[in-house]
Amino acid sequence: MGAYQTVAVGTDGSESSFRAVDRAATIAADSKAQLLIICAYKPAKSTGEAEQALGEDAAFHVVGSTPAEETLRDARERAASKGSTDIDTVAVQGDPIERVIEVVTDRKADLVVVGNRGLNSLAGRLLGSVPQGISRRAGSDVLIVHTT
Repeated sequence: MGAYQTVAVGTDGSESSFRAVDRAATIAADSKAQLLIICAYKPAKSTGEAEQALGEDAAFHVVGSTPAEETLRDARERAASKGSTDIDTVAVQGDPIERVIEVVTDRKADLVVVGNRGLNSLAGRLLGSVPQGISRRAGSDVLIVHTT
């Protein structure tokens, strides 16, 4: 098994999840891997028309009503400060766990980093669904970072 190529991490804007981003960024920097930062959000309460008009610019809110793009910008800055240079961010609408698994599978990430708090349901679902889920579908290692 060589170095990791793509390291994925989910963030919800919490300090705990940012610590997972820090760890993922350090690993990505050491492996010269791409870092993929994923933020799932719930759509803002707005009419379909307004949403279509705004398109990509619409501010969607994640947990704690922080817009996903803002969360990802902060996460990218933190990751860059840890030496990660190849950083891609993805904002996805819907259930954080389902969307993270989808993106990780789609992008063939070979390491997924999750915090043990905030996203602990993610860690639980990833591990609980390892046979059916992420590691079989994406061939990923899962690293749980103690962020508490």
